[in-house]
Amino acid sequence: MRRLALLLILLTGLLLPSQQVGSTGTGPLVVATVSPLASIVQEAFPDVRVIYLIPPSADPHEYQLTAEQVTLLKEAGVIVTTGGHLPIEARIKELSDEEQLRGRALFVDDYKREGFRYLRETWYGGKDNPHGVWLDPGNAIAIAGATERALQEVDPANAALYRKDFEIFKGKVEAIEDALRDSVPQNSTAVIDMPPVQYAIAWLGIQPIAAIKPEEEVPALPVDELVGKAKGSDLIVYNLQGSSQLKNAASELASKSGRPLAGVAVFWGNEPYTKVLLKNSISIIKAFAGGRKIVKVEAGKSPLPYAISALFAGLSLGMALGYILRR
Repeated sequence: MRRLALLLILLTGLLLPSQQVGSTGTGPLVVATVSPLASIVQEAFPDVRVIYLIPPSADPHEYQLTAEQVTLLKEAGVIVTTGGHLPIEARIKELSDEEQLRGRALFVDDYKREGFRYLRETWYGGKDNPHGVWLDPGNAIAIAGATERALQEVDPANAALYRKDFEIFKGKVEAIEDALRDSVPQNSTAVIDMPPVQYAIAWLGIQPIAAIKPEEEVPALPVDELVGKAKGSDLIVYNLQGSSQLKNAASELASKSGRPLAGVAVFWGNEPYTKVLLKNSISIIKAFAGGRKIVKVEAGKSPLPYAISALFAGLSLGMALGYILRR
């Protein structure tokens, strides 16, 4: 019941204005490389000052540090990276190894100690997927956990506060996980537009079987080449901030295959992490509902996921309470 109440509070937050993510706190300065990481840190630790380096509209794989940003990094108490695969993060690692940074720079090994995991790009050689890792709620908790430990190191006087704040954030994210994880049948499949989207769907039990653009440096595949796989999947999922070419390709693929289409945010500016997590999840659940019958909930099963999706995603499937989505 406690988690249910917390989730309902979070859902109410979907209708409220977003809080600003930025250098507004009075605690240590935390510099994040990308804005979604900043949203995790700011929501988890509201008393710290948080700044991100790469604008949400910029390509993080091409972005280079400015001289002013190098100075900012040298002033930071904690530096939060995506794990270390971006060019600017390689430069941050060099600065850290050269002992030019006074603060604690966090990389993938720090996150793995907190339960972080990479998913495999099963559609492209099976290598680790380093793109969009924050979209997995478990990874978000791991990133916040590593940040908490680093904050305790640089500001031990407030260690108890950081522990309390982390536990609150963890509880909020886990409430969403618990409520929505069974909202779609396990072992469902999707065609995605780019690798980051994998992390937005896998925790819900949806596995990508193909990608329109398999990797950052690989050209997009022709839509007609993917129609067969799309017809054998449950839905098409694309990045709302992706290029017009990829958005159009996803829309065309959905039309030709007859599969539903869902959009998710991979990068965002000032919205709290849990708000984006809810929005993305509800978008996927809503799309998944297309063409599926509704059956009464089994004994012991919670009707909450479907009630949430109907209430906030605008599903036109009638009263939801007491029902759950099934194939």
